[in-house]
Amino acid sequence: MIERLREEADRILAELDEAEAGLERLVIARETVAEILNGPVPRAETAVTATDAGPMGLMVVPRRREGLSARVLPEEYQRLLAVLVAGAAGGPMRARDLTVALGREAVPAKIECVRSMAKRLVSRGWAVADQGLFTVAGTSVAATAAG
Repeated sequence: MIERLREEADRILAELDEAEAGLERLVIARETVAEILNGPVPRAETAVTATDAGPMGLMVVPRRREGLSARVLPEEYQRLLAVLVAGAAGGPMRARDLTVALGREAVPAKIECVRSMAKRLVSRGWAVADQGLFTVAGTSVAATAAG
């Protein structure tokens, strides 16, 4: 039963990733239309912000690209990234350690929630994972997360 539920969760996460990619394409299309109609639009006005939510209130985690500050991440993802940056000197961290560092109770449901968030940061280029250990993606991410 657990394996079936994990397969279902993986399927749902894959669908969520596809939906978020579609949403990102819509944001880019909106920027393009605004440029055509109104001239160039400053990036700060069109960038995904921490308060933006996708369909059904889901938090949008944009893909990391050069010059994009960690401030565009939803607040909970900013906190998680800050924990990864702070823990970088001590090495990669497990989801359980991240959960505790975020001040959450280390119960399976909360650990899995943090693991899912960390995996989303990995899939978007903000973090790196290796055998269940998470760390910040690089020094430029650490600098943008700190500032």
